[in-house]
Amino acid sequence: MTDDIPFDSGEFDPKEVARRALPLVDLTSLNDADDGDTVVRLCDKAQTPAGNVAAICIWPLFVAIAKSNLRGTGIKVATVVNFPGGTFSAEKVADDIAEVRADDVDEIDVVMFYPDIVQGSGNRAYEHLVKCREACGPVPMKVILETGTIAKPTLVAKAARIAVEAGADFLKTSTGKVPVGATPGAARILLEACRDAGRRVGFKASGGVRDVKAAHDYLALADAICGPGWATPDTFRFGASGLVDALLGELGYSYAAPKGSGY
Repeated sequence: MTDDIPFDSGEFDPKEVARRALPLVDLTSLNDADDGDTVVRLCDKAQTPAGNVAAICIWPLFVAIAKSNLRGTGIKVATVVNFPGGTFSAEKVADDIAEVRADDVDEIDVVMFYPDIVQGSGNRAYEHLVKCREACGPVPMKVILETGTIAKPTLVAKAARIAVEAGADFLKTSTGKVPVGATPGAARILLEACRDAGRRVGFKASGGVRDVKAAHDYLALADAICGPGWATPDTFRFGASGLVDALLGELGYSYAAPKGSGY
C-alpha cells in the first residue's frame, strides 16, 4: 500500500504526544514463550508512573490471571482469537470466544478471515465475523484486518466496510505477526470507515508503531479525519509494547518493554 499521502500532521510536541498517547495503549505480549509470570509482569508495567494504559492484550490462556491482577485499576483485559492467520472455522472461534467470556474478558480482538478479501468475494469473511459478533455478545469486538497483507487500498476499504457491516466495534490494522503492520495509508482508509460508519467504531493502530513521532502522526490523522477530541480510549488505541518505552522515556521515566512481542 502506498503511503505517500499529502498530509500535514501539524506541530509536533513530543511530551504532549506522550501524555496523550499513553492512556490509549493496549500493552501487548503475544509471544510463544509467555507464561503466567510474563502476564503478571505485564500487568505491573501497565500501571506506569505516568498513568495507566488503556488495556493489556494477551493470549486467551492468561485472561483470568490478568483480570485478578488488574482488579480495581480500570485497565481492561483484551485477548485474541482466530489469531494470527484468520483461518479457523467460525465454530472453533465461537467456542474460543465463549471460553474467554467465561473468564470475564473485557475486549476481544478477532482476526478477520482476510484471505477471502484477497481471493474471494468477502461473503465468507462477513459471515464468519457475524458469527463472531454473536458469540462476543456485549463484549467489544476489535476486528484485525491485516491490512499489510491485504495491501491494495481498494481491498482494505472493502475489508473495513465488511467488518463494520458485521458489527465491528474497532478496526485494527495488524496482528503484528506479518512483515507490514500499521501504515498511514491503511490508517486513513480505516479511519474514514470509522467516520462514515453511522455509529461509534474505533480504530487501533497495531504493528510497528514504536516511537513518539509515529504516535503523533496517527493521532493527527485521526484528528483530521474524525475530528479533534475523537481519539479517546473508547475510540482509539495503539497495539504496542515498545511504544510505551518511548512514551515514558519522553516523560522522563525509565521502562523496559516486553521483548519479542511482535508489536
